[in-house]
Amino acid sequence: MLYIVSTPIGNLGDITLRALEALRSVDLIACEDTRHTRILLEHYDIKKEMISYHQHSGRLKTDKVISFLKGGKNIALVTDAGTPGVSDPGQRLISEVIKSKIAITVLPGPSALMAALPLSGFPSSEFSFFGFLPHKKGRQKALSNLAKEERTVVLYESVHRIKKLLKELREVIPDREIFVGREITKKFEEVYRGKASDIINSVKEKGEFVLIIKGEK
Repeated sequence: MLYIVSTPIGNLGDITLRALEALRSVDLIACEDTRHTRILLEHYDIKKEMISYHQHSGRLKTDKVISFLKGGKNIALVTDAGTPGVSDPGQRLISEVIKSKIAITVLPGPSALMAALPLSGFPSSEFSFFGFLPHKKGRQKALSNLAKEERTVVLYESVHRIKKLLKELREVIPDREIFVGREITKKFEEVYRGKASDIINSVKEKGEFVLIIKGEK
């Protein structure tokens, strides 16, 4: 069986009891970055074989994991933070496991998306999740679609492009209210609220970001 295991997005204390049980019981852990996952495992004194599975993993690595599963191994799939498969390369593996008719289950838990939504205070009965916008090709189209969206919009962004994104939003949606969460759940968590022009100079270029745009309904 493949276990989709959610892991903390920052605070190691946020892991669930079921997740710890699964990580201790499986034969192998497929992780985005073995070095990052090792920090979590060592914190909870879990000794387990790991294999990397990330955005550059090709067909051979996917086939290898599928082969292990078909051979009777139980594997836990984890990402660096949050739930595998959400704006995450693990989605490819999950899709192939389903196609191969191998048993699969999910252990829900921490998610940057679901942590940021209530923290923003914006309406969340309906929202659109855009994940990470394309870096180059398709970016302008994505921004155009975002500007037309009437529902609350959730985005992920890296430290390297947060200022660029805020500058772009200042142009395409100058009057929309925005929430930016930096390092959510971590020691130095910070939130910023206001229009893009209000917060662009205040946002620190450190850590990971969730950006939420208030809907117009």
